[in-house]
Amino acid sequence: MSDPKIYDNDFRNTWCPGCGNFGILKAMKQALAGLELPPQEVVIVGGIGQSGKTPHFLNCNSIHGLHGRALPLATGALLANHSLKILVNTGDGDCFAEGGNHFLHAARRNPDLTVIHHHNKVFGLTKGQASPTSTLGMKTKAQPKGTMAQGLNPLALALGLGVGFVARAFAGKPDHLAGLIMAGLRHRGLAFIDVLQPCPSFNRLNTAKWYGERIYEVREPVSFEAAWAMSQEWEEKIPLGLIFLDESRPSYTDRLPSLAQGPLLERTFQAGILSRIVEGL
Repeated sequence: MSDPKIYDNDFRNTWCPGCGNFGILKAMKQALAGLELPPQEVVIVGGIGQSGKTPHFLNCNSIHGLHGRALPLATGALLANHSLKILVNTGDGDCFAEGGNHFLHAARRNPDLTVIHHHNKVFGLTKGQASPTSTLGMKTKAQPKGTMAQGLNPLALALGLGVGFVARAFAGKPDHLAGLIMAGLRHRGLAFIDVLQPCPSFNRLNTAKWYGERIYEVREPVSFEAAWAMSQEWEEKIPLGLIFLDESRPSYTDRLPSLAQGPLLERTFQAGILSRIVEGL
């Protein structure tokens, strides 16, 4: 195993004390070190939000994109060089509000990406409005009388869209999360890890204590029917672990004959061929 410190950098971290993002960042470094991945072979992609800052704090290739656009950026990087390992850091607002349409299409394409969903149930960067996953009736600074919409269920959505690797973790258990990230990076196709995390600044309902009283670990993946039933558990008990695994679907890059010869990045650009194509239009 490599030393996780090789992924450290000197960027000043401005996350709030007690933020679950610290546990996620620690787990990511452990996972990359556990797979002995050199920094130059890793790409971290983030959108906008506190989750989107994660690429700043890792010594490797990184892309900090627009709000909700982490998945298409990551897909583009993958198509350019599918020899790289690519992780996507996205929040419940970034992934399912502005980026909801991109999640749908990522699920059907099945690109070889590992999505780490920072799930704190609020828009943390913009001071605590309700997010698409906020529980019905949850009170926030922007919704003082409580949210009026049903909260979106990320696990159920991923299962319903046919994602082949569906997992859940808790930011307070970074070692457990690191193991799931390693498994996600090994998986051929889209891997979705829903990481529950407290937001001590803006979510006073789903605290670390609240999660600690409910979470339990699933030892191995279960059938689709059992995984669906687990995805509906919340108020009394919350499952953690690799809940569903289906490795039968080919990944997006495996479907593209043009990538069978190797990454596009390694090809010689042939301007003459492009000119003939343009001239023939």
